[in-house]
Amino acid sequence: MGRHEEKLAAMGYSIPVIPPKAGNYIPALKVGNLIYCSGQGAFQNGKHQYIGRVGREVSLEEAYDAARIAALNCLAEVCSITGTIDKITRIVQVRGFVNSTDDFHDQPKVINGTSDFLKELFGEGGQHVRSALGTSNLPMNIPVEVEMIVEVED
Repeated sequence: MGRHEEKLAAMGYSIPVIPPKAGNYIPALKVGNLIYCSGQGAFQNGKHQYIGRVGREVSLEEAYDAARIAALNCLAEVCSITGTIDKITRIVQVRGFVNSTDDFHDQPKVINGTSDFLKELFGEGGQHVRSALGTSNLPMNIPVEVEMIVEVED
């Protein structure tokens, strides 16, 4: 077990199984030394952990947690190619989508669930460029979807 996997375990987490696909796509694609991860939600223990719109059925705190779970699922996508998160050298980009009500304007605070988690896990290599976007709906009425691009060693 390498340093990132040890840190993940010390944080109380493990890499999950990739959630089942919801469409016709591949979970992750490696191009050069970058891995592009398909969007993931807070699917855990065989089900979506949260359902609904942030600002109505889902609280800011729950959405923050959903963004953390989504990040773990993206890391599972990376592992489907590399076998381990220890090959990750940098999180390059995070794109977060928040299924939110018209009067909810804290999408960046929601996606901090992903960003804070990655920074804690990877340190400086976890800092990334990011978008946090509000949307009127997401597949299966999930509150958060996260995509990532990561750099890996050759």
